[in-house]
Amino acid sequence: MTSNEIEDVPDVSIDWYRAVTGLAAESPDWVQAVAVVATDAVLLVLGALVVANLWRIRRADLRARVLAWAAPVVTVVAYVLSETTKSLVEQERPCRAVRGAAASVAECPEPGDWSFPSNHSTIAAAVAVALAVAWRRLAVVVLVLAPLEAFLRVFLGVHYPHDVITGLLLGSVTAAVGMAFAAALVRAKAPAPAQHA
Repeated sequence: MTSNEIEDVPDVSIDWYRAVTGLAAESPDWVQAVAVVATDAVLLVLGALVVANLWRIRRADLRARVLAWAAPVVTVVAYVLSETTKSLVEQERPCRAVRGAAASVAECPEPGDWSFPSNHSTIAAAVAVALAVAWRRLAVVVLVLAPLEAFLRVFLGVHYPHDVITGLLLGSVTAAVGMAFAAALVRAKAPAPAQHA
């Protein structure tokens, strides 16, 4: 199947998919094994950081508590948006659709487990942006983990690059809007400054 025979998939995304999965196929077995473990490990680390932040702020001010609790909420919202989009678009996984590409490192998900957008990338981006707002010291770490997660999904052969880029954008925008809304709620509840005669 040539790239232009795959409906609704940009040619450039198919070309990048072939390049990345080709790199994965040529990688040593231990690199492939690490990538398979890392794709879930990144999400576990991000989830652990959300829990650590909730523990860290238990005696903090209202703003810190609201932002910490907003992080898991915006992540769930981003996931629901991603899953809804998957159900509407129903794009086949590249590991089944792109013939002649290197075999995927990970097992191809079952038919009906759609490709666009990437839930892993959406969740990683949402958590990263939310944590960058709620726990600024972690910003550099979490904002590196999200693109790493996206790259791994393509490296494993289960997503096109446009799937993960869209997931990163969806998660980031959802989290940014949600965290801004949470911060605005805190400002609205803050007591008005005392007026001096």
